Amino acid sequence: MRSMWNGSLSFGLVNIPVKMYTATQAKDLRFNQLHSLCHTPIKYEKVCPNCQRPVASDEIVRGYQYERGRYVIVQDEEWDNFAEKSSRTVDILRFVELGEVDPIYFDKTYYLEPAETGGKAYALLHQALSMSGKIAVAEITIRSKSSLAVIRVYHGVLALETIHYPDEIRDYTQLSLPRVPVQERELEMALSLINSLTERFEPENYSDERRLKLLELIHRKIQGQETVLPDQREEESAPVDLLAALQASIRAQQEKMGQGPGGYRH
Repeated sequence: MRSMWNGSLSFGLVNIPVKMYTATQAKDLRFNQLHSLCHTPIKYEKVCPNCQRPVASDEIVRGYQYERGRYVIVQDEEWDNFAEKSSRTVDILRFVELGEVDPIYFDKTYYLEPAETGGKAYALLHQALSMSGKIAVAEITIRSKSSLAVIRVYHGVLALETIHYPDEIRDYTQLSLPRVPVQERELEMALSLINSLTERFEPENYSDERRLKLLELIHRKIQGQETVLPDQREEESAPVDLLAALQASIRAQQEKMGQGPGGYRH
């Protein structure tokens, strides 16, 4: 694996050099959208529907929609004032019980690996967390964004999990929940069913059947040579934004010289 963040884990007066790796990987199949006539991948461009033309990057600004159709513009220099200062330290703030953090707060998981000189301190924190049964609450800055995180023991490694802030958890009290009485006999049967289906969680017993069947279909099509290639053109057409710029330049030059679209003077 390739580390995506290098820094140190601050544990009291101890700094533990660590490398951080993404712990999870989504394996959903990704499909490209192709033009059905020539099987060329569809190109997506940033286009202004009002001006009806492609928009260059230097023409795009940040707008916050505070009401429908109304925006506040935040300029680049204003945006830079709120950029998080780059930090290479995971600061442990306190320790809590794992059961006190509801799973709804968990966001993304990373593995922490000790750097060359951090082995002993890393092992110390790992063992201390294991024996105490607690997890650490910490702060970390990833890609200029500050996040809350927890650090816990996952098998033989320290795992860091970014967690949501409280105001990022949506209010469930706005939902319409049933207020109906439950019969005691029905409850007993439900508990009996739960007990009969209760077993130790073994993640290897589960798989994404839809993805596996799609892969089987794809492999059958490859083996049966049911594949396509985009139509090859002798000349590659100019990108739409370049073409639009050229057309605009020609129109501007014609207007400057007092000529019409056909090249004649009015």
